[in-house]
This record gives sequence, structure tokens and C-alpha cells, in this order.
Amino acid sequence: MSRARDTLQHVFGYPSFRGEQEAIVEHLIAGGDALVLMPTGGGKSLCYQIPALLRTGTAIVVSPLIALMHDQVSALREAGVAAAYLNSSLDQETAWAIEMDLRSGQLDLLYVAPERLLAGRTLSMLESLHREGRIGLIAIDEAHCVAQWGHDFRPEYLQLSVLAERFAGVPRIALTATADARGREEIAERLCLTGARRFISSFDRPNIRYRVADKDNPRRQLLSFIRDEHRGEAGIVYCLSRRKVDETAAFLVGQGISALPYHAGMSSEARADHQLRFLREDATVMVATIAFGMGIDKPDVRFVAHLDLPRSLEGYYQETGRAGRDGLPAEVLMLWGAGDVVQQRRMIDMSEGSEDFKRQARGRLDALVALAEATGCRRQMLLAHFGEASQACGNCDTCLQPPRTWDATEAARKALSCVYRTGQRYGASHLIDVLRGEATDKVAERGHDAVSTFGIGAELDEKSWKSVFRQLVARGLLSVDHDRFNALMLTEDARPLLKGESEFLMREPTKRAKVGKTTRFVGRDARDDALFERLRHWRSETARARNVPAYVIFNDATLTDIAHARPASLDDLSAISGVGDRKLEAYGEQILSLVRDDDAG
Repeated sequence: MSRARDTLQHVFGYPSFRGEQEAIVEHLIAGGDALVLMPTGGGKSLCYQIPALLRTGTAIVVSPLIALMHDQVSALREAGVAAAYLNSSLDQETAWAIEMDLRSGQLDLLYVAPERLLAGRTLSMLESLHREGRIGLIAIDEAHCVAQWGHDFRPEYLQLSVLAERFAGVPRIALTATADARGREEIAERLCLTGARRFISSFDRPNIRYRVADKDNPRRQLLSFIRDEHRGEAGIVYCLSRRKVDETAAFLVGQGISALPYHAGMSSEARADHQLRFLREDATVMVATIAFGMGIDKPDVRFVAHLDLPRSLEGYYQETGRAGRDGLPAEVLMLWGAGDVVQQRRMIDMSEGSEDFKRQARGRLDALVALAEATGCRRQMLLAHFGEASQACGNCDTCLQPPRTWDATEAARKALSCVYRTGQRYGASHLIDVLRGEATDKVAERGHDAVSTFGIGAELDEKSWKSVFRQLVARGLLSVDHDRFNALMLTEDARPLLKGESEFLMREPTKRAKVGKTTRFVGRDARDDALFERLRHWRSETARARNVPAYVIFNDATLTDIAHARPASLDDLSAISGVGDRKLEAYGEQILSLVRDDDAG
């Protein structure tokens, strides 16, 4: 057995590497640089943690979030690894003690915030250790923070290019779960890793079920999603505005669901408290803006819901990727409407970015709208965006319940003609009245009961017409003039349809149907579930006593395997994935006692 595999098994408790983990580990141990793209939950951390234990010196890990550092260090210490972090949460005395441990060679890994790393004093200390050959490797986690096109951009990451110059000969590894081909090039260039070997794993997360639905009373849709399919489970709900975050969290609490808000408008103390509760409690729902989530290492998030359209497919992939990191079934729901598209296009148009930036932003929005409108496999479309070919997955809403489509070409042409005939000055509600032949006072007052499009759309009801207009806006055939009370106007893209040169197919509007509850224990019986709940209760009490998140003790996947295997000895327990030597020694007898008690009951 190689040293890397031996460390994987005895320190971290895993019997074998996954995917390209072993190749990355061996490449880094040998002193090579690497750029790693691996999906959330794919085991990126092990790619540098194992080389850190096998190379001479201390590994320096650059991480952007205090919460991520704290959790990873806690997990490493539970596994018996000498790890620490340096960030603004530490008092001066504690920081000095950690620096002394570093100088004396007592640390295997040191996590550090980028701004702390780049501070003159820290950089000088690390350079001094480097001259003595005592820096083993440098890992840059969440490397997409260096990409200026992303919403997680961190300016201080741009300065990390100095690491190549100041620490020549020290292997460097940059890791991210979110980057398309353009993003990969930007990361490599800005971090001086153009010559690094690239490891690109599949972006697929087969345990995640994707679902998209039209907005129709979003709060009630969310409540049904949580109550009917994810009761008693941890999840994240994303909203675009701070106000909506607060209102949604309050609504869920009022419905008896443990929910917490999180956004940049809250005090740092309140955000830290809510984040800690989310990490340490088993069934809490975090309602948040995109300010929350990057680096949150909570493996048992069973669902993610978007109440507003995300900013891009990259953002959507990253945010949904926070579900099911433990490999167990998880589900993601996105609710969307034309209003989301209008709002985001307006934000893009009003931004201070260059025309090139705006063009790219519009392109990213169009790609996301295409995913929402998809009639084929959503996973297949999502993976294709990242350059990965795949087959239909059989585990998204469009695969499980293929949508019916209808030829809306004639209806769309009528709608566009009505916009034109009424002067491109009115919103959808007024246009629908004209199309349906509703002789309201406003229609008559404006003379629109005499236009050629009056009454030509009586065959469709109001809801169907709203859907047609929503899709025309979403696909860019109509634009919205916000300065004239959301008046709809034709765009150049409408011309081919009006001239009969293209068609317009739409999904048939349907009520949101259930596609089947995602099951945590596939093929396992009620006895396993009961033991799992006992183990989960023990884990919660143990974590509370040790002041660490529950999953730092064991994640749900490990407890699931224990509940199914029912180990009768320490040897049996050591064969369970996730049970390393240190945890076997610390918790083995307690777990075996719980299993014996359950068997006896």
C-alpha cells in the first residue's frame, strides 16, 4: 500500500481514492503544481491535506472564509492532524501562540485568510520558513474568487500571484468547483499557474435531483416543498434581496419551521451566530442572499431552493452544489418568472461595467433562462455548459415527467402584433385585455377596441396569455421600458417570428407535480432508519459537548453505513468509510454500544 493510501485509510478513514484524487495527491507529493476542478463534495480538501502530511514542512492553505477554516481545522483535529488557522477572529495572544507552533514545526497545516497572508509580517515569517525549507506546499482554495467575472470575486485574491515569485520551488495547487473554460484560463493566468497540470473532474452530481417551476405563490410552493418532501432536514433558500430574505425566514418560522435569515445587512455578530446554528443543528433552514454559502462545509444539506433566478449558470451550479455533499440524495428547486429576467436585465443595463462586461452578463443570463425553459434533461444541459457531454440522467423533473409542448407560434405573433398596434406603450395586463376583446374603460378610452388585434386572442385565457408574454420577454423578443410603467416593446429578435420565418414552441402550463420524494436510505428498512436516528442523536450530543459541528464527528453517509452494517466489533467498525484510527479510538465503543442496544431492543 502506498503512503498516500495508507494515510487516506488510517487518518481519514476512507478505503480508496475517488476519481482523480490519487493522481492529484501523487503529483503534488512529487512537487508538481496543479489546477483542480472538482465538484462540491468531490473531495477537493483531501487533494492537499494528504500531501501536507507526507511532504516535509507545513502546508499553507489560503481560504476566504473564517467559517470554512474553523470547520476544516476542527475536522482535521478530530482526525488527529495538527492544524490551525490565522484570521481576524483570533485575539492577539492566540495568534501569537499559533505562530510559535508554526515556527517550531508543530503544524501540519495552517489555514490563513488571503489578506492575513499578504500582510507584511505574515509574509515575512513564511518567507523565513521557506528559506529553511519548511513550507511543504501552498493550496489556494475557492480559486474562482480570483475571476473578476464571478460574483464571488475577492480583490485580495489578485495579489496571490506573488506566491509564485516569493515561494519558488514550493508546489502550489489551486482548487475550485466552479469554472467554465474561460474561468479556468483566468484562474491559471492570474495565479501564475499556466504551466500547472490540470485535473478536471466530471461536473456531474448524480445524487442531486434538479427541479424548476414557474412562480405561482412562491412562499406556498416553498412551504409545500419543505413540508411534504424535506421535513426535519437542513436546507438553504436563496433570495435576491435582503428584504425578501427577512420576510421569507419570518414566514417559515410562522409555519413552524426552524429558519434563520442571513444577508450582508445584518451585523457581523448576528451573521456569525446564524451561521454557527446552521452548521451545528440538524434541521435548520438558512434563508439567505448569495452572501452565504461559499466554503460552507456542511455535508448533510438535503435541499437548496431558489426563490429568484440566480445570476448565472455558474452561480446556480455552485449554489445548488451545497446540497448533498455527503453523496446521499438531495434535491434543488428553482422558482422563476419573467419578472426575474426583467429585473436582472435592468440591473445589467444599469451597471457601471463595460459594454463587454454587460454583453457577457446578458449571455450568462440567457443561458440560465434556457435551462429554466428546457424541455429536455436539465442535467444534460447544465453539464454541456461546462463542456461535458452526457446522457439524459433520469433524475430531474423533465426526465421523470417529460413536459408537453404546444406550438405557440400564432399566439406569439398575435401578442407581438398587439404590442405594435397599440404603440409599444403598455404592459401585459392591458395587452391581454385587448387580445381577449375585453372592452374595459381603459381599452375603450385609448381606442384599442378599434385596433386590428382587438379580440383576436379570445381562444386563450388570461393565464395562458401571461405565460406567452412571460416567455416572449424571457427569450428577448420583447423588452421592458421601466420608465414607462413596464411598457413592452418589440426587439430586433422579434422580426423573424413576425415575418413567419421562425416558430415559437412553449411548455404547456402545468401545476407543479411531485416527482417523488428523494430517499435517504435506498433499499434499507425501518430498523436501519431507527438506528440512524439514534446515532444522529448521539452525534448531536457529542458535538455539542466538543463544541464542533455535528458532521465533524461523522457525516450522515458514515452514520448511514453504520446503521446498515451494524458492526459487532472495532474491526468491523474500522471498515466503515469515514472511520479513521483516531475516531475509532475516541468513539468506537460508544457506537458499538448503541448498535448492541438497538439489536437488543
